[in-house]
Amino acid sequence: MTQVSSEGFGTLPDGRPVRRFTLSSDSVTLRVLSFGAILTSLETKDRDGQTADIVLGFDNLEGYINKHPYFGAVIGRVANRIAEGKFSIDGKDYQLPINNGPNSLHGGLKGFDKVLWTPEVVPNGVRFSMTSADGEQGYPGELKVWVTYVLNGEELAINYKAKTTKTTPINLTNHSYFNLAGHGTPKIYDHEVSIEAESYLPVDKTLIPTGEIASVMNTYFDLRNPVLLGSHIENKLTEGFDHNFCLSFSKQRSPCARRISQMHC
Repeated sequence: MTQVSSEGFGTLPDGRPVRRFTLSSDSVTLRVLSFGAILTSLETKDRDGQTADIVLGFDNLEGYINKHPYFGAVIGRVANRIAEGKFSIDGKDYQLPINNGPNSLHGGLKGFDKVLWTPEVVPNGVRFSMTSADGEQGYPGELKVWVTYVLNGEELAINYKAKTTKTTPINLTNHSYFNLAGHGTPKIYDHEVSIEAESYLPVDKTLIPTGEIASVMNTYFDLRNPVLLGSHIENKLTEGFDHNFCLSFSKQRSPCARRISQMHC
């Protein structure tokens, strides 16, 4: 059984209070804010029984109010980049704010990571909801969004639901940065990583996918067998990874990525 509690976590510059919710099972404890539905910490035990926080974040609200690399936040309406902030639906052109080179990134100047969500405690978790107005950040349609964090034993599930009044792009995700060895330990370059993907999406110089779906075979993106991340980047892919991997399809629940222990999708 998961225990759910909450406490104050400061106030926004306009005076609105932010709540922090703690979900605890026998083996996992996570904390998530009503601001940005941000996952601030995820504590779990390693194979030796030692507990560590395996996601990056801040200890206070100020860190999340100021500019940061979307630590732990829900991203929307659209995660990743939209080329030149432009798209067309049913013959109508839309222009979004530009906030990443020539492109629109992670929902624009005020994405869902900067919204105060409405929380609701549910069995074994907490649900956050918000409404994005028609035309907000240039997107069409009023959009209602629900994001639910549910903790069952060792398993954390993040569920997304959205309802819109008009056809609109939507691509929601959580933007946590993981160090599965915990804080204060060697950097992620010391992680051994594998990704169950036979294809990936090449990108142009502004990190927009070219439209090609390329095989990972005989490329630096072939991570089907484990690689040591640091040496792989240093020796083969010096600019690092900022690409979409096309996960292998399975009707059964299966691992999508591994680092010693398994993460399921």
